[in-house]
Amino acid sequence: MSSRAGTPAQPTDLIDIDELLDAYRSVVPDVNDPAQRVAFGTSGHRGSSLDGAFNETHIAAITQAIVEYRAGQGITGPLFLGGDTHALSRPAEETALRVLAGNGVRVFTDANADFVPTPAISHAILRYNRGGHQDQADGIVVTPSHNPPRDGGFKYNPPHGGPADTDATSWIAERANQLIADGSSGVKSADPSSVEGYDFREHYVADLVNILDLDAIRTAGVRIGADPLGGASVGYWALIAEKYNLDLTVVNPSVDPTWSFMTLDWDEKIRMDPSSASAMASVLGRQHEFDILTGNDADADRHGIVTPDGGLMNPNHYLAVAIQYLYTHRDGWRPDAAIGKTLVSSSMIDRVAESLDRRLLEVPVGFKWFVPGLLDGSVAFGGEESAGASFLRKDGTVWTTDKDGILLALLSAEILAVTGKTPSKLYRELTQRFGAPAYQRVDAAASKAQKARLGKLDGDAITADTVAGDAIVAKLSAAPGNGAAIGGVKVATEHAWFAARPSGTEDVYKIYAESFKGEEHLRAVQAEAKEIVDAALGD
Repeated sequence: MSSRAGTPAQPTDLIDIDELLDAYRSVVPDVNDPAQRVAFGTSGHRGSSLDGAFNETHIAAITQAIVEYRAGQGITGPLFLGGDTHALSRPAEETALRVLAGNGVRVFTDANADFVPTPAISHAILRYNRGGHQDQADGIVVTPSHNPPRDGGFKYNPPHGGPADTDATSWIAERANQLIADGSSGVKSADPSSVEGYDFREHYVADLVNILDLDAIRTAGVRIGADPLGGASVGYWALIAEKYNLDLTVVNPSVDPTWSFMTLDWDEKIRMDPSSASAMASVLGRQHEFDILTGNDADADRHGIVTPDGGLMNPNHYLAVAIQYLYTHRDGWRPDAAIGKTLVSSSMIDRVAESLDRRLLEVPVGFKWFVPGLLDGSVAFGGEESAGASFLRKDGTVWTTDKDGILLALLSAEILAVTGKTPSKLYRELTQRFGAPAYQRVDAAASKAQKARLGKLDGDAITADTVAGDAIVAKLSAAPGNGAAIGGVKVATEHAWFAARPSGTEDVYKIYAESFKGEEHLRAVQAEAKEIVDAALGD
């Protein structure tokens, strides 16, 4: 943790917007350099134009590849296109529009020329595809999520409305890199002349009444403070307050592509992470001014919940509270609808699920794993440890198949309005029933070869029988909920667990760990986890 973490950004911390945009247009990537190739992670292709990793050449090639992919899949409907407030998002949208026009694709962009949150794109795709059309729509979201201001991001959402699976992204990335290697001669481009407008904000906000009890929030007079953290949700919060007559204040309506108003994250970077106390320091300074104070990242797919009695909630804690509340206050949900969690989320969720007599669907990291269940109603809630979640409408039908930070932020106000208790107080009540777990993620050094081995490691390669004095009861390399490879290992005892996964961008692997026996025991779990994993990986 840097000594400057949580302090206001200084002029020397800010990016040069002109330099960033010039590099976007002028730098031609070298696809023989792995760092400059198109590569899709769990949330699309990300990088900076300053590094030759997110440039006009990339975006044109990716868009052309998406056009060819959707044609191969028989997707003939419109494509919904929107982006967040990062400086590289607007020029990337313009590049994509030209390629889509060159290929004759029907495109919907925001009717108000506004920024578009990720959940609004997902909502629009699903709304169109449920509307009785003969064709199917898909979408592109231009965002690097909470990443620093110098970064850009570009992700594809197919007709199911959620993040594209690896079968799609692998094909798109390979084809895009081939197009770049061929000098982009296969990329078609034209000036867009028939782009259609779609009011993402109006359709999304008007529909909230079908998933949340907004009347309860208004009647209870819950005082809400919403900080978009300079992101795409800023206009959405204003309309929500107006449309539903809520006591809701947008505490910071500023949009600045340098994010000069932010406080620095743990490593002195500007990062719009609503789950980080350092990034949310200015928000936390106002925690006693509101009954509920919330934050969103740049594309509003993540949430941060601040309460007067608890400060910034750990994302795992809030997920457990949200699940406990929703599954006891949504009569329209199927009685057999499962609770979805990623396998590195807190085991508190397991205990809540058991108490509710609900099936737990434990899947690998990545929201895409919840998409089928949210679509057919067999999973009513899907949540990730990184402050991302979505859930079903009151009638048990799909809302979004991508993470929705606006929704989860508003839910915290509903919970307070209906129960009379803050989510922080409700979590303390859960710990009185199930125990108080200690949870943390740390990094351990690893070579590229070791990371490659870890990504393919089998649970049987773990030779240890105990962790921190407790017998090991499970050694997993596949998720219990769907049998999919987790890209690492998870080891569990009766009172604790750890999981190890390779980082996609740094020479480290991530150790997630949790103990129901306290902080000291957690430290022992973490230390032994590193020894166990290092032994399995070798030199």
